[in-house]
Amino acid sequence: MTYVLKIYTKKGDKGKTNLFGTDKRISKSSKRVKSYGEIDELNSFIGMVMSLESKDQFKDIKKELERIQNDLFIIGGELATISNDKKLIKRIEKKDVIRLENSIDSHSDKLEPLENFILPGGSTIAALFHVGRTICRRAERNIVELNEAEEINEEIIVYLNRLSDLLFILARISNKMLDVKDIKWN
Repeated sequence: MTYVLKIYTKKGDKGKTNLFGTDKRISKSSKRVKSYGEIDELNSFIGMVMSLESKDQFKDIKKELERIQNDLFIIGGELATISNDKKLIKRIEKKDVIRLENSIDSHSDKLEPLENFILPGGSTIAALFHVGRTICRRAERNIVELNEAEEINEEIIVYLNRLSDLLFILARISNKMLDVKDIKWN
């Protein structure tokens, strides 16, 4: 049997929503809803970045970003769920963080070491990776705040911390691939 998701349910018309796996209704202005909303924003922004660069040299980066988008769906699902039942939802794990660290190291090996701070920009795609990095940092700050009020999977915070670093490196590697110099801060 195929289940079709209905676009509107009218259940949220009064500013409340259900968390997954429960009948509990919470305000759409809650820290939890804001947190998974920011993950959704980050995921959507990454999708926009992926749509812009069509050169073959970006094929591997796009594949990596698609994996990250899937991870962000997992994070959103975790944040939208108050159950710790590992059978109910997938969870971000240490291995996902290690995958990001390996990617950061791999891309960093292709770059000149940083001797100065750099300004966000250069190529359009690099500038967009920098915007994505700032969205990621905002989501991370809100999820840290949520974690101070409620228990969540702390690997989410570690993952987002590494993801913002990776987005910074992807900005730099994009500039290099497009033969655009990073802009040094004076």
